[in-house]
Amino acid sequence: MKAFLEQLTTGIGSSISIIELNMSCFDGPYHFHPELELTWIRKSSGKRYVGGNVSDYEPDDLVLVGANVPHCWQSKKESIPDKARSIVIQFHPDFAGGAFLELPELIKIKNLFVKANAGIIIKGNAKAKIISKMIQCDSTEGFSRLLHFLEILDLISNSEETELIDHQFAGLASSPAETERFRKVFSYLIGNYQQEVSLKTVAKIANLTPTAFCRYFKNVTRKTLVEVVTEFRINQACQNLRNSKKSVYEICFECGFGNISYFNKTFKAVTEYTPLQYRNLFLD
Repeated sequence: MKAFLEQLTTGIGSSISIIELNMSCFDGPYHFHPELELTWIRKSSGKRYVGGNVSDYEPDDLVLVGANVPHCWQSKKESIPDKARSIVIQFHPDFAGGAFLELPELIKIKNLFVKANAGIIIKGNAKAKIISKMIQCDSTEGFSRLLHFLEILDLISNSEETELIDHQFAGLASSPAETERFRKVFSYLIGNYQQEVSLKTVAKIANLTPTAFCRYFKNVTRKTLVEVVTEFRINQACQNLRNSKKSVYEICFECGFGNISYFNKTFKAVTEYTPLQYRNLFLD
């Protein structure tokens, strides 16, 4: 899976883009664009990729992703109309002009755009208000839409119930070259973690020697390549155990583990449960 640059257009007469998606599933590729993006998942569950982070998402997932931060939502591929629904607002950092965010009243929103480089999950009481404003944005035009949008930014910037998704990627945001290297490496891992991942191959993608890559990767993620790949695989196994009737044996190999004993041992080390114990928690 390659992280590609997506070209966005806001349309004539609008400084922001609002898209309502009704699909059988979310399966778009890992991508990035110079616009920030606020996504509300109305229906669907699956995996959310932001920067180098992979997490489960459920209906009502509300996330703000910063400019040029690679991301995608991937739900289970089910051919059911309207199974996956969302409202997405995309906007350029200087959508209102370069000097707009320099106003003292907007310092919190300016700081919000910087924090969004890590990806921001929005929770708590403000979440319902923001979703309501997103619906209003989608149903209005012109000045009214812009006012609702500014209220959304104000609500997010003042909310204390938010969570950063990927601190490591945020640290790379100031270096375009390192950001691009990070994108290439993680887009490869996201697309290939269910198969054998070769250190030599990943190092070549990063244009580094294997030894230099190991130092680079540990410095960026605070984890080894094996630990990150294992984390991706365990996250996928957890989702399959919760949401499918596949056997543990099937899930083991589907997620990239080549040995059932190693899978059971690793799964318990990470989650403190065996795969069957984990599944039974959700069956109960």
